[in-house]
Amino acid sequence: MRLGLALLIALHGAIHLVGYREWSKLAAAGQPSDRTLVPFSPAGSRVFALLWLAALLVLLAAAALCVLRRDAWWALALFGVFLSQGLIVLAWPQAKFGTLVNVLLLLPIVAAAAHARFRHQVDSEVRALLARSAEPHASTVEPSELEPLPAPVRTWLEASGVVGRERTQTVRLKQRGELRASPGAAWMPAEAEQYFSVGEPAFVWKVTTKMMGVLPIEGRDKYAAGKGQMLIKAASLLDIVDAADEKIDQGAMLRFLGEIVWFPSAALRPYIAWESIDATSAKATMRHAGKVASAVFMFDPQGRVLGLQAERYLGGGADAKLTPWSVACSEWGTFRGIRIPSRGEVLWKLESGNFSYYRWEILDVEHNPAGP
Repeated sequence: MRLGLALLIALHGAIHLVGYREWSKLAAAGQPSDRTLVPFSPAGSRVFALLWLAALLVLLAAAALCVLRRDAWWALALFGVFLSQGLIVLAWPQAKFGTLVNVLLLLPIVAAAAHARFRHQVDSEVRALLARSAEPHASTVEPSELEPLPAPVRTWLEASGVVGRERTQTVRLKQRGELRASPGAAWMPAEAEQYFSVGEPAFVWKVTTKMMGVLPIEGRDKYAAGKGQMLIKAASLLDIVDAADEKIDQGAMLRFLGEIVWFPSAALRPYIAWESIDATSAKATMRHAGKVASAVFMFDPQGRVLGLQAERYLGGGADAKLTPWSVACSEWGTFRGIRIPSRGEVLWKLESGNFSYYRWEILDVEHNPAGP
């Protein structure tokens, strides 16, 4: 699609060569132009011709930047479209059909501008998260810290490899997977990147996918200062979901609690308390910003996390109800010396049956990254 768009921009730019040649001839002949809405002198025709050439060069440059995936392509293309349309209006009788191409180009250009704005917003949130998370010293995890924990939690932390390692303050994580919006809906391939702050619990998760393989969808889920917000946009322009209330707060808090399995030393943070259930499960309760959320974690005898279960609000708003929610882990891997779940799925347990809505695979986890 990107190559097709770049080709259309380049071809549209090349057509402006016709305008350049037309008004260059009139200027060279010293004839005033009567082919524009505003009559031009020979000198005016010369300037008009150069503007057609400028539109050609701007649009060709925009096409090249689009192919190279440079962020500036849309700004240059937008300028080229406005310049082109201004020339077309002045030469309307001969050039009016170029308006159709300009209108056709405008939508993807505006979508690219909206995408850049969305990404800038999310990047700003990530920088703010990392700035707030700085701690004076990243101490190491001591064996004595595990002694008060329930046996399966202690076994998990020992097996994960966090003992004797630097305590995690921030995390950068990359995922791929597939998601869907409702039971029976088609799965959509997705790529996601997530940042966590651990000392002051927070996260920013950004995801990209395509609906029906064509319409680009961008999403951002976040938790900060005890507040959650879910934002999903179509083509970076139209809000599909923009939810933020106390029920979303609870869901985001539960999500953070569940995702400590990717940075296990967070299980030792003072805002998380553990209660023993049996030899293979324990209850974790997170208290933060005046709110409380709990989940039951399940483990196998080798200390691998098998999954977790909780009561979570399904969506937000007045109609959202607490619904059984669970995460099931199916594969495990070691990333930078720490063993974590590397593949699994997230599902709701509805009255009509289980609704699996996100299948995930961890590609990389970086603890205490230098920056975004």
